[in-house]
Amino acid sequence: MQDDHPTIIDAPKAIRTTDRVRKPSWLRVKLPTGPEYRKVRGLVDQYKLHTICESGNCPNMGECWGAGTATFMILGNVCTRACSFCAVATGRPGFLDLEEPYRVAEAIRRMEVQHAVITSVNRDELPDRGAGVWAATVREIRRQSPKTTMETLIPDVKGNWEALDTILAQRPEVVSHNMEAVARLYRQVRPQARYERSLEQLARIKAAGLRTKTGFMVGLGETPDEVRQILADLMQCGVDVVTIGQYLQPTQMHLPVHEFVTPERFQEYAEWGMGMGLDWVESGPLVRSSYHAERHIHRRNGGQAHEL
Repeated sequence: MQDDHPTIIDAPKAIRTTDRVRKPSWLRVKLPTGPEYRKVRGLVDQYKLHTICESGNCPNMGECWGAGTATFMILGNVCTRACSFCAVATGRPGFLDLEEPYRVAEAIRRMEVQHAVITSVNRDELPDRGAGVWAATVREIRRQSPKTTMETLIPDVKGNWEALDTILAQRPEVVSHNMEAVARLYRQVRPQARYERSLEQLARIKAAGLRTKTGFMVGLGETPDEVRQILADLMQCGVDVVTIGQYLQPTQMHLPVHEFVTPERFQEYAEWGMGMGLDWVESGPLVRSSYHAERHIHRRNGGQAHEL
């Protein structure tokens, strides 16, 4: 059991920028509104839940919540990592909420969600990296909403493969773990992670016979050749689904945007991945790892750039 209240700290090695860069037209989104948005907002507040939609400043929150869907974030809303791209608070998490799986499952049941996406913060201070709560959440969703399919977007378990097996034993329909960046930029983007270790985690998920998914960002200073290489690495690991989206700087204390990648280039990246044999590539400026997740749960040999 941890302290009752989380301690939030500033991310180390953060890069401060003062330039205000105007976003191109293809990155502008509508403000969230409408009855379905208000319904989801009410349920999230009622059950005291966290969503990556809010904690991660997702640009698609209005669209997804307006359609009655959300990506739930378990294990609290304070992360033990200090990734330089991520808007989720960093620090010492509070107590481990063992009732959270029930509340998440009840909200999903009441929302009548057909395909649920669950993610979490990193809980490196826990011996099992939070795997026990992950497993309990999947079981409880299955109990309360047996027709709901699931994607579990799990963090890096730092090589604790026993913890990974605990999650995989629940056999969710899709298991996702995000690479986030090309190999050369890993130390800068994810200082507490390793490129090769994340690839191994994806390979282990695939070896368990599960549909495997990952995502990464562009616009951080990578080259097209490096994008081609990470796609080849993912193909070699047996990954089924890849999402590619534009990095957007959440605050001035995070990594700056190096460039805004054009929709045409995103289409090219999708074609590269499909040409290598990936089952599905969702590629576009506003694509995030859980965006349109229901589209590719069963589909094969497809892909697209996000339609603007």
